[in-house]
Amino acid sequence: MSAIAYLNFDGNAEKAIEFYSEALNANEVKKVKFRDFPQDPNYPLPENELNMIMESSVEFAGGKIMMSDILPSMKAVTGELVKGNHVLISLVIDDKQALEKYFNNLSVDGNVIMPLSNTPWSSCFGMLVDKFGVSWKFNSDADKFLDRVISNRQ
Repeated sequence: MSAIAYLNFDGNAEKAIEFYSEALNANEVKKVKFRDFPQDPNYPLPENELNMIMESSVEFAGGKIMMSDILPSMKAVTGELVKGNHVLISLVIDDKQALEKYFNNLSVDGNVIMPLSNTPWSSCFGMLVDKFGVSWKFNSDADKFLDRVISNRQ
């Protein structure tokens, strides 16, 4: 079993998929648009919604994120999409060069909150918000830190 970060977008999921695929050196990208499924003739989707992303996945370095668009016609049910800090993706990778590469790629046109640096909890830690408003945390030693603190409590 694995936990996967799932990101919703307001009509720009396809651009986000392209960005994340490149920034994370994706080894596999899958995407399905709403038009790829037969439409209910009683409730046809408008043309602009047919081209939106229904489901996608971007696999990289043993990880995966999934993305889709929120259809304008469904916002009465789902509510409006609000950008914010309710979703954060944490990349935990021992390879500091790979971590630095991902950090640099994802920071393009984004906002670096904390540059990659040595901290008391990690030898390489940083945070940023990318150009789509998604928050990212980078940590080379998260598992080692958790294990060390937990073993010291016992």
